[in-house]
Amino acid sequence: MNSILSVEKTGGIATLTLNRPQAMNALNRELRQALAESFRSLANDKTTRVIIITGAGRAFCAGMDLKEASEGPADEAAFSGEADVIGAMAAFEGPIIGAINGHAITAGFELALACDILIASTEAKFADTHVRVGMLPGWGLSQRLPRLIGVNRAKEVSFTGNFIGAGQAERWGLVNSVVPPDQLLPACQKLAADIASSDPSVIARYKRLINEGYGMNLDDALNYESKVAIEWAAKITSANIAQKRSDVQKRGRKQNR
Repeated sequence: MNSILSVEKTGGIATLTLNRPQAMNALNRELRQALAESFRSLANDKTTRVIIITGAGRAFCAGMDLKEASEGPADEAAFSGEADVIGAMAAFEGPIIGAINGHAITAGFELALACDILIASTEAKFADTHVRVGMLPGWGLSQRLPRLIGVNRAKEVSFTGNFIGAGQAERWGLVNSVVPPDQLLPACQKLAADIASSDPSVIARYKRLINEGYGMNLDDALNYESKVAIEWAAKITSANIAQKRSDVQKRGRKQNR
């Protein structure tokens, strides 16, 4: 794995590994560009149903490369254009699983929050250091974090710049689960395989349904869900339902042995 970003595909799952371990996978321009291009490419690859993103070495991602940033003006391309990583992630229709192997700091924290599901190693740590470096977030941290862990906790995290360990992150609902380091990728791969075995068109529409409804009040969201469900049901035949019912029963029997 010599490139700045490793991309491996198998069984409908693409695994992206940030590969600047000597810099704790800090996001320099080259890595941001590679990430954005990879997500756009995978969005157009209909064989890829799920993406796993992780980091090489002891960090998931230490944020923007401050050494590079200190040597020149602020890079507006980080928030738009060809190097817009978060926009490229949002354009991928399938689920994105963050395998948080170590430190996820500031922009690295935002990269994690842009995923749909987070599985953390016991070595994972999260921190928002925007107030320490004199910046404001531009990749969604100020909006996504309060929605996950609550406004007061998010303010504590962001106003102090203090670290959150994996256990606390799980208790607060920031991550789905915490596993030992050697089990992190296997756990994410198993979860990804379960997702990839489902109907990809339903997964994609379900993801949109959740994301779009989450920004509405409850009444509007329920009406929206009902409208989408009726439209979707109109496309389904009785033969489709019979086949799916058989598949679900077989899977249920297998899981409950």
